[in-house]
Amino acid sequence: MAVRIDLTLDCADAQLLAAFWKAALGYVDEPPPAPFATREEWLAQFDLPEEESADDAAWLCAPDGTGPRLSILKVPEPKTAKNRLHLDIRVPGHGDPGERWERVRAESERLVKAGGTVVAEFHGHHVVMADPEGNEFCVAAEAAG
Repeated sequence: MAVRIDLTLDCADAQLLAAFWKAALGYVDEPPPAPFATREEWLAQFDLPEEESADDAAWLCAPDGTGPRLSILKVPEPKTAKNRLHLDIRVPGHGDPGERWERVRAESERLVKAGGTVVAEFHGHHVVMADPEGNEFCVAAEAAG
């Protein structure tokens, strides 16, 4: 039996990263688990330290329920090295290699406007980017076929 996975990003500002990844992936805020009406209500059951709040985390999901959920959690320590695991954003659409590359470039430009930065460009293949806190990810075309 296949298992479902969640991806978790540690960060300094959960709401900043949530806004970026919602724009990047088209994800939405995941509703709180039943029977809770809000995330604050759900978090209250854990008796969190006074200095922690609901804004210290975000939970995102695809609107149609496909794909992994994304948990974004505030942690005290900063990012210190390259990610060992990263996301690849696959840009849909067919066409010749030039057309597919133009869509990859357009998506990377859109993500720069959303707060990302270009780290490296491998012309015709993919763009390495970083989110607002420096977490690396790639933008590439969907597999041809």
